[in-house]
Amino acid sequence: MPSVVGLLEQHELSARRRVEELREEADRIQAELSVAEQEWKEWAIARSRVGAVLVAENGDAGVEAARELRDAAKPKTQVPVWREGLAWSVLSVDYQRILQALADRHRLHQGPLTCQEMAVVFGMDVVPAKVEALRSKAKRLVARGWLTERQPGQFTLVDAVASRSGGDS
Repeated sequence: MPSVVGLLEQHELSARRRVEELREEADRIQAELSVAEQEWKEWAIARSRVGAVLVAENGDAGVEAARELRDAAKPKTQVPVWREGLAWSVLSVDYQRILQALADRHRLHQGPLTCQEMAVVFGMDVVPAKVEALRSKAKRLVARGWLTERQPGQFTLVDAVASRSGGDS
């Protein structure tokens, strides 16, 4: 029969190995994050320079093109409160995809979608992190009046949003 101290040492060794594995993984992720941040900065610089060239070359038309370029690249993380006449295009692509999936379901009279079903529709891996990210977005759309959650975890378009079929004026 193994001793208590021996068992404790085995558990300690196992825990230490797990910590070392996680530290290695964290280091790898940190390195990937640094590379991704650098690439992001480079694209932002490129966009800025193209905007400056457009303005210099085309005057007022260039200013408008540069503004469109800036607005297209700007992340739209804000979800405005829904009101009559508000276009879906005010939302980021991720939110528009959710609305479109639910609009398709509404049009086909298929009822609400769960976040797991949305993940499948979007071709995502149905893993907790992806499902929870969708749930967060869906809950934000509920809070802002775009969606309704008549039963917990089952989302549909608010009737006024559904009647606009795409929401773009």
